[in-house]
Order: sequence, then C-alpha cells, then structure tokens
Amino acid sequence: MKKTATRLADGRELIYYDARDDAARAAVTDARTLPPRPAAGEVRDDPLLGEGVVVASHRQDRTHLPPPEQCPLCPSRPGRPTEIPAADYDVAVFENRFPALSGETGRCEVVCFTDDHDASFAALAPERAALVLAAWTDRTAELSALPGVAQVFCFENRGIEIGVTLAHPHGQIYAYPFVTPRTARMLERAAAHRAETGRNLFEDVVAAERVDGRRVVAEGAHWTAFVPRAARWPYEVQVHPRRRVPDLLALDDAARAEFPALHLDLLRRFDRLFGAGAPPTPYVCAWHQAPVAHPHRDEFGLHLQLFTVRRAPGKLKFLAGSESAMNVFVNDVPPEAAAERLRKAASA
Repeated sequence: MKKTATRLADGRELIYYDARDDAARAAVTDARTLPPRPAAGEVRDDPLLGEGVVVASHRQDRTHLPPPEQCPLCPSRPGRPTEIPAADYDVAVFENRFPALSGETGRCEVVCFTDDHDASFAALAPERAALVLAAWTDRTAELSALPGVAQVFCFENRGIEIGVTLAHPHGQIYAYPFVTPRTARMLERAAAHRAETGRNLFEDVVAAERVDGRRVVAEGAHWTAFVPRAARWPYEVQVHPRRRVPDLLALDDAARAEFPALHLDLLRRFDRLFGAGAPPTPYVCAWHQAPVAHPHRDEFGLHLQLFTVRRAPGKLKFLAGSESAMNVFVNDVPPEAAAERLRKAASA
C-alpha cells in the first residue's frame, strides 16, 4: 500500500491509498475557490442521560443527492473539479466539507472506496476491500493520536432509506471527543461480567453463539458472523474475530487476510435477501472499536455490525415510539429466522 497526503483548496487533508507500493501519484492541485471552512459543531451534554449530543447547523447546507455528473466524490475532469483533484484513485480519504465534528470537537472524514460511481462495496474485488481495511486501520491509528480524540468510528451508510446524501460508494470516519453511549454501556457490561465470572463478556458471547449454532451465518478460520440473539434490527449480523482484540490495529495478519472475502460475502447476501430484481438493500456497516483510553479498554472486543432497516420487500423498520423515546426495540423478524434466510442467501 502507498499512502500520499495532500491538501484541498480550503486546507482540508486528502489522502490517497494506492494498492501498489510503486504507484506513481503525482501531486494535483485543487484549483477550486472554496468558502472558508465552517465553524466547529458544538457538543452539548444531556444532563438526564449524561450523553453527548452534537449540534452542527452548517450541515443543513451539505450536498444532497446530486445527479451523477455532479458527484463530488468522482475524480475531477476538465471543467468539472470535485473533492478528488486526481483523474483516478483506488481509495481516497478526506476531511468532510460539512463535518459534524471538527477542530477541538473531533474530526469527520469521508472514505471513497472506489472511483467508480456506479459500483458498490459488495462489487469490489477482495484486493480492493483489503485496501479499504488497511485505510480504516491507518486512519484509526492517525485519528487516535490527535489531541482530544476519545474514540474512532469507521462506518458505511448505504441507501437513501438510511439517509445517504451521496450515491457514490463511500463511508465515513468519526473521531469523537467522548466515548459513545453504546460503547460506554458495553464496557460497563464487560467489566461487570469480568467481576462476576472472571471471564470476558465478548468471548463468552461468541462462544455461546458458536455452540448454539442456530444464528451463525458464516464462519472462517479467524472470524465468526452471527445474528445476535437479541437483534434489534430485522436483519442484523455481528462479525467477531476468533482472537479477541480491542481495535483494528490489533488484528493479526491472518485475520486481516481472511476478512475481505467474508465481508464481501455478507454484503452480497444482504443484497439477495429480498429476491431477484429487488432494489439494493440499504444498510449500516459499523466497526465497534475500544476507546483510545479507558480503564476497561482491554475488555472490549472489536466487531463489525451490519444491519438493514428493510424488514420485507417494500417495508422498512421505522424507529417509532418505543424505539425512539424509550430505546426499547421491537423486532418483527425472529433472529433465528433472519439467520436462516442469510444462510440461504449464500452464493451458489
């Protein structure tokens, strides 16, 4: 992998990740005239829950579902400059022009998986998926070292049903100035489990799922993918490494080598869930990593969460009263049935 860093016209950082170590990546200047970068969003504390909420009003002006010929994530062309000045790229990462977090409140980055506007992550070759994994890992290391960053979150939103505003295949990375509520809760549970049993919670969960077997969707020598017993979403999968590690940086070479093919297989299964001719399945794909520094950091277990809001053809799972107001999810699809459908969705 070759990494080349440069700057966009307004000073934001742009990094190219090329698969070949000897790739020739000539510096291409961003000749656009851009407005000043927006002020940082504000992090406010909810006194009743003790959770952070980000207020970022400038995001109201972000680009929203432009036509393909105006996509800001495609390579630049003569007379049509974009966020990527180069004429082509493998993987590109840059600071978000409309960030929820910036400056002292953190950082937001965009990860472009390919320069092909009409592709999807599921359509990538394993080698390209491996390069994306390498970019996620590198950005986790770089962002974790920034002052004030408490947690790094790599994720992909796909589909307008999820709220995606750009169709080009891409994901994002948030560097939070606080530990997110979900992660904090998992760490609390892991600490309590250790105190009660002397064992690690994540290891016990994965072991129990493997023994039960009903919700296991796919396995390799180094990863296990299963539908959680208490899945919140109609179709939800967690992917855990067999050797528990706190974050992407700690994965060994064998786990890194096996992951891309498993990841692509799961994404393709999601696209087969609702039958031939169905529109692409909307999903969220999220890496859960340990915070940069935390008393119970070593108890955390890195895992990937993949879920869709589509519960049946033409039907979505909406977060209504119980979910939105009380954070109590009601799932219409039994996890065992979801796992069975995902197993059957494997390629022939």
